[in-house]
Amino acid sequence: MAVIGLLLIGLAAGTLSGLLGVGGAIIMIPALVYFFKIEQHLAQGTALATLLLPVGILAVWKYWQAGNVNLKFAMIIAIAFVIGGLIGAVIAQPIPDTLMRRIFGVLILFVALQYIFW
Repeated sequence: MAVIGLLLIGLAAGTLSGLLGVGGAIIMIPALVYFFKIEQHLAQGTALATLLLPVGILAVWKYWQAGNVNLKFAMIIAIAFVIGGLIGAVIAQPIPDTLMRRIFGVLILFVALQYIFW
């Protein structure tokens, strides 16, 4: 049964990633925390591991075919993303789980409000 739940999380995250460019944080992390009852840090690490290789390769291909990918921008962002990912992971480890969930929730709420009222 857990495998079916994990497959559904992956399908939902992948679909939303291809559709809206979101999925890793917005779908996978809350689903792992709430449905699988794992801690925030473990959910974040698991979501990052999920995205490590496939990171939407087929979705990117479709966007590329439609002329909607700026490779120069993507490569520059990717280099900084690797460095930022390391910095963020180092900072996150000592933060207590409850505080990490609250920080995550505030971030998601802030982004949502920006999109609603921007």
